Amino acid sequence: MDMVELTKKVMEGDVRSASRLIRNLEDGSADAKQVIKRIFPYTGKAHIVGLTGSPGAGKSTLTDELIACYRKTEKSIGVLAIDPTSPFTGGAILGDRIRMQRHAEDPNVFVRSLATRGAMGGLSKAVGDAVHVMDVMGKDMIIIETVGTGQQEVEIINHAHTVIVVLVPGMGDEIQAIKAGIMEIGDIFVINKADRDGAGKLYKEVMSMLDMAPSFPGGWRPPILLAETVFEPPKFSKEVEKIAEAIDAHYKHLIENNILGDRVRRKALHEMNEALKQAILEPVLNKLIADGDFDRMVEQLMTKESDPYTLADQVGNKYLDKCIRE
Repeated sequence: MDMVELTKKVMEGDVRSASRLIRNLEDGSADAKQVIKRIFPYTGKAHIVGLTGSPGAGKSTLTDELIACYRKTEKSIGVLAIDPTSPFTGGAILGDRIRMQRHAEDPNVFVRSLATRGAMGGLSKAVGDAVHVMDVMGKDMIIIETVGTGQQEVEIINHAHTVIVVLVPGMGDEIQAIKAGIMEIGDIFVINKADRDGAGKLYKEVMSMLDMAPSFPGGWRPPILLAETVFEPPKFSKEVEKIAEAIDAHYKHLIENNILGDRVRRKALHEMNEALKQAILEPVLNKLIADGDFDRMVEQLMTKESDPYTLADQVGNKYLDKCIRE
């Protein structure tokens, strides 16, 4: 299938073509980038929601129920589950897709896993482009569920309009949230498995941290919502419906207060930075590695023969046009 035909099929919502394109984007295919160039003008319609939180917080279970909730209102949903890279195959472990199996036959639900490619807690480089793919497929909402480890979890703010932070009692989440800077990026806080001991304490901890904030950007104070055991489906469904209402309320707030543009601009800045890295930095790094210069520079650092800034300046002078650097 040529790129023109692939582009057409993706924009028609063909799941097989979209899956193929996302796989090629993960592999860094130049042809896949050409498709992104073609579809980019038609992106920007979907509401992008990010879910982050510690491993075992129940993010996939919440996502699964959110899908069910939004499908009741006939919304088309895309899900990007950022999985840890398998140590055996180098690909995504796909655990999240297994949990969302009940939606597998629904043509209006598209779930795709992306591997972190070894970036500890970091988002796959293909996330931004995969979002574009789901966007032009006609998905009303795209949920990005992160792997949930490491400082780089805050990267989700560069991709999502609405960020949900999922916390669980008894896991030291209040401390972890502060350390990771997650408290600063959350638009909605969900205390999951809230039937456990310590839920009340965690609620108070999060509330007190929010109380310490001098102000909230755009005037939105993040709500704190509780979700109890998934083993009581009717109750759990109603609790998740309240989370969905908060998601919709936040998106409405962004639009009505003219601050959605700020989130879109932040996303665009991130995409521009990533594109520049791929176009400028990566070819230089690949050349340095291929020539053995990179290893030699590392040795110079280890033996203190030079420093990172001097070596970086040397590389810049060698590979970048001098008029750009003046």
